[in-house]
Amino acid sequence: MDRVDKLKEFLVADPQDSFLKHALALEYIKLGKDEEAGGLFREILSREPGYIGTYYHLARLLERKEKTEEAIQVYEKGMEEAKKAGDNHSYNELRAAFEELTF
Repeated sequence: MDRVDKLKEFLVADPQDSFLKHALALEYIKLGKDEEAGGLFREILSREPGYIGTYYHLARLLERKEKTEEAIQVYEKGMEEAKKAGDNHSYNELRAAFEELTF
């Protein structure tokens, strides 16, 4: 059984687990399935906006798809959430990626 199948199996038991969905989205990216990954990232953030690591990966995916304005919005929202959570490390990573994109 491959990783995607295993993660899907785990999600059957716990369909709202953001960690599992995030891991599955990352596996989809490795397989070139950006639409599936993006859908999972958006689903996570709509239900759990404080799941900060997802902002970075969604924004990078959007950058690759040349959706720059949407990527900027995702970085900004991620920075806002990281700041609220007091997560300086994530905030700095998001800000660096944001600045690389916008400057």
